[in-house]
Amino acid sequence: MNTNLKTILLTVLTLSVFVIALIELSGVSYNALINKFGANDKQNVETLPKEAQLNRDVEVKKLPKTTMEVPETKFLFGKMKEGDKVSHTWVVKNTGTNPLMIANVQTSCGCTAPFYPKDPILPGKEGEITLEFSSAGKSGHVAKNALIIANTDNSPFSIGFEAEVEKK
Repeated sequence: MNTNLKTILLTVLTLSVFVIALIELSGVSYNALINKFGANDKQNVETLPKEAQLNRDVEVKKLPKTTMEVPETKFLFGKMKEGDKVSHTWVVKNTGTNPLMIANVQTSCGCTAPFYPKDPILPGKEGEITLEFSSAGKSGHVAKNALIIANTDNSPFSIGFEAEVEKK
């Protein structure tokens, strides 16, 4: 490889690292970059890198407090066959005077995938949190909980579901 090509490649690599460092230091969040390019409002929490999610949790906890109302905290799926996928959506209403930010919805295992709004829920408005449960490898009575991490005094707030999973 000639020296000119090596110099060009080294320059491109250095500029790439510099741009990444600027993005990280500027405080531009992973979500902001994703949303800028038209990502869906409902995103699976698993799509965020762990460090980005931890940073989001900390930043949301610093926001002015508000209150939220979740009329239904438990849902019963009833009987289902092993391997079935089911989901349920909880309505979350911002009953306070400040925007409600949901930082995270933590689930107890990988069989349950949370989906929640990444944008603020304005006072008086509602948002939706969906939990999708995959019963693969499960049998019998299953009870799962998820914790809503938000800028509220009652955070973390628990929601959950139960199901009777019958073996195939």
